Amino acid sequence: MAAGWGGNSMVWPLRRVLVMSPVAPLEESDWRAFGYLRPMNHRQALDEHAALRDLLTGFGVEVVSGELDDSRLQDGIFPFDPSFVTDGGAVIGRMGKELRRGEEEVAEATLIDLGIPILGRIEPPGTLEGGDCLWLDERTLAIGRGYRSNAEGIRQMAQLLATQGVEVVPVGLPHWHGPDECLHLLSLISMVDGDMAVVYLPLLETAFVELLLERGVQLIAIPDSELTTQGCNVLATAPRRCILLKENQITAELLAAAGCEVTLYTGGEISHNRAGGPTCLTRPLLRERG
Repeated sequence: MAAGWGGNSMVWPLRRVLVMSPVAPLEESDWRAFGYLRPMNHRQALDEHAALRDLLTGFGVEVVSGELDDSRLQDGIFPFDPSFVTDGGAVIGRMGKELRRGEEEVAEATLIDLGIPILGRIEPPGTLEGGDCLWLDERTLAIGRGYRSNAEGIRQMAQLLATQGVEVVPVGLPHWHGPDECLHLLSLISMVDGDMAVVYLPLLETAFVELLLERGVQLIAIPDSELTTQGCNVLATAPRRCILLKENQITAELLAAAGCEVTLYTGGEISHNRAGGPTCLTRPLLRERG
């Protein structure tokens, strides 16, 4: 980790992070193909993204800004998904969403430029996206099995991480609204400390909820009304220090009552329009054990 990368955790103090600046759409109608809620406002996206970078810098995080040069990679603004950084190096995923294919190459080139070794790659027919990967502790990684990450991708990831002594726990995800709408495991849960998680219980697999409880994890359940505003997508910059979209006032109050420090950000364009929260917008490169 002295080299500026590593950290098998969702909650250890965040020291270095990769973000990808928004790329301008080629056509005004591109938003429909990507499944966004409305036409993209590129100026607003740039402003919101700059404010998020400033917020992270204010927490003492080194922010590394990558660049996208292909208007077809609109979802590339979410660098959490195409790669996954571990203590043993980075794993390059394979996107389950066809329109996101190509982000993997950008991620790999960026990480290599940063001096981060590549531990391995998910190969066809496997698919695996970072949004389905949740560290429960430094030796246990839960991976959501859904439309974005398939059984073969999870098998390959387990094989790669076995060299580090990491156990992979597959977690079944619901059909929900089908393959055209993104539902990652991290749409339903975020760790905010080693023993605390924000969750949307109605869509979590029963066996996984039981596992969390067996591990002594305190579950902070968000209300139904804040699922679609990314209430479960919480970025921990340190244990119990969280970044959350400003619309999730009830979740913010629940976190504060549980002893968390909560900072709200504005993401009407970079988050709500594109269905991705603060975790999606960042790829942690270095988390140091607190």
